[in-house]
Amino acid sequence: MTQQMTAPAPAPHTADGRRLSIAHGPARTDGGERGVLARYTEWVRRTPQAPAVTDGPHSWTYEQIDLAADEVAAALRDRVRPGDLVGVCLDRSAALVVCAVALARLGAVYLPLGPRPGECRTAAVTEDLNVVALIGDPAVLPPRHRSAELRDLVLPGAGTNAAERVVAAFAAPAGPARTAPPEAFYAVLTSGSTGRPKAVAVGEAALGTVLDWYRATTGLAPGDRQSLLIGVAFDPHLLELWAGLTSGATLIPAPDDVRWDPVVLADWWRAGGVTVGVAATPMAEPLLERPWPADLKLRHLVVGGDRMRRRPGAEVTATVHNAYGPAEATVVSTVHSMRAGDGAVDVESAPPIGLPLPGVTVLVTDADGRPVPHGAEGELRIGGVGLALGYLDPELTARRFTAVPEGLVLPGVERLYRTGDRVRMLDDGQLEFLGRLDDQVKISGVRIEPAEVEAAFEQDPAVLSAVVTAPRTDDGRTRLVAYVRPADGAAPTAESLLPALRAWLPEQAVPSDVRLVDAFPLDANGKVDRAELTRQAAAAAAARPDAGTPAAPDPDATPGERLLLDAVRDLLARPQTSLAENFTEAGGTSIVAARLLTVIEKESGVRLRAPELLRQPDLRAVARLIDERRARQQAAGA
Repeated sequence: MTQQMTAPAPAPHTADGRRLSIAHGPARTDGGERGVLARYTEWVRRTPQAPAVTDGPHSWTYEQIDLAADEVAAALRDRVRPGDLVGVCLDRSAALVVCAVALARLGAVYLPLGPRPGECRTAAVTEDLNVVALIGDPAVLPPRHRSAELRDLVLPGAGTNAAERVVAAFAAPAGPARTAPPEAFYAVLTSGSTGRPKAVAVGEAALGTVLDWYRATTGLAPGDRQSLLIGVAFDPHLLELWAGLTSGATLIPAPDDVRWDPVVLADWWRAGGVTVGVAATPMAEPLLERPWPADLKLRHLVVGGDRMRRRPGAEVTATVHNAYGPAEATVVSTVHSMRAGDGAVDVESAPPIGLPLPGVTVLVTDADGRPVPHGAEGELRIGGVGLALGYLDPELTARRFTAVPEGLVLPGVERLYRTGDRVRMLDDGQLEFLGRLDDQVKISGVRIEPAEVEAAFEQDPAVLSAVVTAPRTDDGRTRLVAYVRPADGAAPTAESLLPALRAWLPEQAVPSDVRLVDAFPLDANGKVDRAELTRQAAAAAAARPDAGTPAAPDPDATPGERLLLDAVRDLLARPQTSLAENFTEAGGTSIVAARLLTVIEKESGVRLRAPELLRQPDLRAVARLIDERRARQQAAGA
C-alpha cells in the first residue's frame, strides 16, 4: 500500500491575494506513540525466527540479532551510560546492526563514522565531541584509542563486509568536549566551514516519524527484503537500517563494489531479491537512463542526496521516490513519487522534490524569513516533527534553527531550520529545487563546505593557504578544484598533497584537480575573488600551447588506450591526464568510476568490475585489460 501525499492545506495570502509559499504535510496517522526500539522489539517477540539480516549465504534471525545485541550491551554497560556518544567504525553487516540495537538498548547515542573514516578526521571528532568509546577494527582507530583500554566485542563475524576483530576502545577526552542532548537517539556528521565536521543530533521521535512514512509509503512488511546500501557515515543509512528492523523485514547488506557500479547494483538487487531500496541519486540515475533490468523484485526505490535530473522511463517497474531532506531535518522532508502509469514519467524535465511528509511544514522565505508568494524564489525552511534536536554546538544551532517569524501562525511548528537551499513553490504546492544560496555544494550526494576542504589542505606544512571552487562541467556535474599557495621554500605537488588530504576528508570531498598558484586575486572587499581565480586559471591554460587541450594522441596507442584516455579526460575535465597516472590519484571517485565503467562497456562491449579498475597501478594497465577482453570476445565470436 502506498501512502498518498495529499495537497498542502490552504496557505495564507498576500495583501493582493497571492498565495504564500507555505505547505503542511498530511496529518500523521500512526500517532508515533511507540518508539523505534519498541517497534523492533515487537518484531523480535512476534517473529523471532524470521530472518533479520541476510548477507550472501549467511543469515541471522531476529532472535539471534537480539541475543547478540544483549551480549554487546552487557559488555558495555559498565562504561556506557544513557546519552553517551559512541562512535561506530563498521561497514554494512550483521555486526553493525547488532551494535545499533545494543546502543539503542543502552540509551547511548549512535554516531556512525563508517569503516574507514580517516585517522585525522576521527581524531578531530573525538577531540571536539565527548565520544566515550569507538567501536571498530583496532587498525582503523586513531593512535590515542589504539593505546587506550580495548574491550573485545563478540559480534557476527561472517558476511561480505565483516571485520576480523571488533573492539570497543575507551579513551579519555583530549580536553573540553561537547556532549549530546539527553533526548538524542543518534548523531551524524556534516561538513563544517571551520575545517572540522559538525555533528547533528536527532531524537527517536523524529526518526520514528520518518519511519512511519517510509513503511506506509513502501508497504515494507515481513517477507520484504530491504537494502542496506548507503554509506554508513551518512544519515540515510539510519532510515534503511531501522526501516527493516521496525517492519519485520530482512536487511540485505551490500558489498562495497555495489556502490561503485550501477550494473553491479542491479545484479545485486536481483540476486538478493531486494524488494525495497534506498540509493544515492548519482547511483540510481544511470539505471534510469538505460533499459530497466528484467526480473527485478524491486517495488519501491527511494533516491536522494543530489539533484535528480531526469524522470524514470515508462518501462521502470519500481515506484521511484525523489526524496529531499537535510540531516538537520531527519533524512527526508519532502518527496515526489513517480510510477510507470503516471503521465509525467519519461518527461525530459527534472522532477520536483515534492510535497512535505506527514507532520512536516515547509516555507519558501525571503532574506528576512518571511514567506514569499507562490512562484517566487527563496530559501527553504523546514519545521514540524521531523526536525533534529540541533547541532552539538549550541551557537551553531541558534544560527540555523530559528523561531517562527512574529505574526506568522504555523500550527504545530515551534522552530524552523534554515536549509540554505534555493527553491520555488509551484501552483500545485510542489517544491522545485534550484540550488544553494551559499558556498556549500553537493558532490555525489554529500554536502561539502569548501572551507573544510581548504582547512584540510592547510594542515600540510607545505601549504600556505588554499582556496577551493566548485565549477560545473558542461553536463551539469559539480567538481571540486583546489588552488594551493605553497609555503616558503616548499615545492608540493598534487600527488604529494592528496594522500594526507584523504585522512581528513570523505572521498567525495577530495578535489579532482589541484593547481599551484603564487597568489589569489582579491575583490573590492579584500576577499578572494573565486570567480576571477577560475577565470585566470582558464586564461592561463588557454595561453599555454599544449594546456587545456588533450595531449597529442600517441600514434601507437591501442584502441583501449585511446578509449580510456578520452573517457577519463572527459569525466575528470582534465585534458592532460596521461596513461601513467593512477585513476584515484588523478581525481577519480566512486561515482566517476561508475560512469567510466558505463562508458567503457558502451564503447567497447567490455564489462569491467569496479575492483578491477581500482586495483590497477595506472590507466595503462586498465587499458590493457580492455584490449585483452575485447580480443577474447572477438576470438570467441569468430
